[in-house]
Amino acid sequence: MRVSIKKTNYSIAVALLFGVLSSLAHAAPTTQPTQPPNIVLILADDLGYSDLGSYGSEIDTPNLDGIAAQGMRFANFHTAASCAPTRAMLLTGVDSHVAGVANIIEAIPDYQATSPAYQGALDKNVATISERLRDQGYRTYMSGKWHLGQNPEQLPIKRGFDRAFSLGDTGADNWRQRTYLPIYENANWYEDGQPTELSEDFYSSKTLVDKAIEYIDSATDEDATKPFFTYLAFQAVHIPVQAPAEFRDKYLQTYADGWSALREQRTQGLLDKGILQTSVPSYVAPTTVPWDSLDAQAQAFESKGMAVYAGMVDAMDHHIGRLVAHIESQGKLDNTVFIFLSDNGAEGSLATRQQGDSPAAPAFIMNAWMRASGFNTDIETLGEIDSYHDIGPSWASAAVGPLAWYKFFASEGGMRVPLVIGGKVNGQPVIANSGAVSQSLAWITDIAPTILQLAGAVDLPSDMVGKSLISVLQDERASVRLADEIIGYELGGNKALFQGDYKLVYNRFRGQEPQWQLFNISADPGETQNLASAKPQLFVELKAAYAVWAEQNGVVEVRPDYDQGRVMLGKVFANRPILLAYLVGGLLAVLTLIVIIPWLLFRRFRKRT
Repeated sequence: MRVSIKKTNYSIAVALLFGVLSSLAHAAPTTQPTQPPNIVLILADDLGYSDLGSYGSEIDTPNLDGIAAQGMRFANFHTAASCAPTRAMLLTGVDSHVAGVANIIEAIPDYQATSPAYQGALDKNVATISERLRDQGYRTYMSGKWHLGQNPEQLPIKRGFDRAFSLGDTGADNWRQRTYLPIYENANWYEDGQPTELSEDFYSSKTLVDKAIEYIDSATDEDATKPFFTYLAFQAVHIPVQAPAEFRDKYLQTYADGWSALREQRTQGLLDKGILQTSVPSYVAPTTVPWDSLDAQAQAFESKGMAVYAGMVDAMDHHIGRLVAHIESQGKLDNTVFIFLSDNGAEGSLATRQQGDSPAAPAFIMNAWMRASGFNTDIETLGEIDSYHDIGPSWASAAVGPLAWYKFFASEGGMRVPLVIGGKVNGQPVIANSGAVSQSLAWITDIAPTILQLAGAVDLPSDMVGKSLISVLQDERASVRLADEIIGYELGGNKALFQGDYKLVYNRFRGQEPQWQLFNISADPGETQNLASAKPQLFVELKAAYAVWAEQNGVVEVRPDYDQGRVMLGKVFANRPILLAYLVGGLLAVLTLIVIIPWLLFRRFRKRT
């Protein structure tokens, strides 16, 4: 059930955009030539809805806030609740199932892997935004996390990027060339399609910006006249959460009151910044542990861990500032547009410790591997080289303000993220009303057509399901979707369908029977009031619409026993059988120590007596 905007509408939108920009150019000579703008697409990893200063955060993000002050913030922008599906839609403008990346490859069970929608790598028949921009005369560069396929033909250099420094995996250590999960033997970094080694002074946010600058400056004299498209995909703030001490230490006293206090502060911050229009009920995930139930030592550890997280966001913003300053030093800032977003909501997994009712076994296995790999969780050096940290579900729930749940879930906390668009086109602001906030429903596939129109495209590809946001940039009250249009979504058995102010949600959570729920996410973004009984006709209609959408997009339902962690654990042992041998050997050793040896000693004692 897809609704496409006609090409004539796109033409009108483009004409309106550049007409407005031309009318604003009162100081420019009428003979001044125009050139398509440079476009910088910046993607954070696992950044929560309220993690930026311009979205009400206490974290210092002056560079992104500066772009927001002269640009536009989106209050109702959504992505997939996991990284690779978002990245596939971001770079193509088509649904993740059509792009072949309905889930991250590490979490796809065998019975889904036979479907074209669940390959975990970009379908070769789906064009990327970089391929389209290169056809329009752009230089195209990429630095950061790719996670859309690691075969030679799947790497970014084969998907439209002239230069690329990329991480093929779902994540990695931010200080060294080292994997962060036992599923990989090493961190798989590539440059221009070839495996590469990291420099000794590597820190992910710094190095990724260094590469972006290097590539922008690498153009020949002939190519230097062409506009550039730079895709900068940070590791911040994906686990392991790591940050230089000078950024972390600014926040050592900030989080002493705990996650419940932070959630209240962030919710008020969203209200103060105009992201939320009115006070709304807040959802507290059942995975949130009462702060007062922790002893002083645990509270100190958790508050410092959140300081590391804040420092990692702060460091990312600092290095974004370096990139902006460099573009300005080249005299190109007056014709550069910046687009910043997160790939999903805050990460709530517990990789290294047990909290509340979460299962201890995965943490035990992870800890054993982590220690063997040289990581530690020492509070004194938390976030620094060799440290391994994740903020866990309680902080993650606070990082999304009043929203429900976090990464992986189809609730707003997993899918609603910040989107900031700002900058200039030929010296004039790309936003008609600087500092504006749009409440219009927007979706991750909207970014690709927006970029193409900014680059001067008139006719957009018919296969793109996203809608250009150009009309919203010129009037924050505008909407790019009709009232009855839908957006469907499925990832790992969690499902959603958007229509106007309403959202149909289906989440799978251990210990709870999954069921469809209906929310008005305009009045109740925290998804606290299920309207399924109050609006039975709408509830039935949206469920039927989801079924049609799922059929059209090749959704393969997960089985009732599907568990992402278990699938990933199985792939650990399938990909690295040596680890299974170590595990079995370790269990036998433990069994020998606690059962067999005492039994033999007991038998010997009985014989003597």
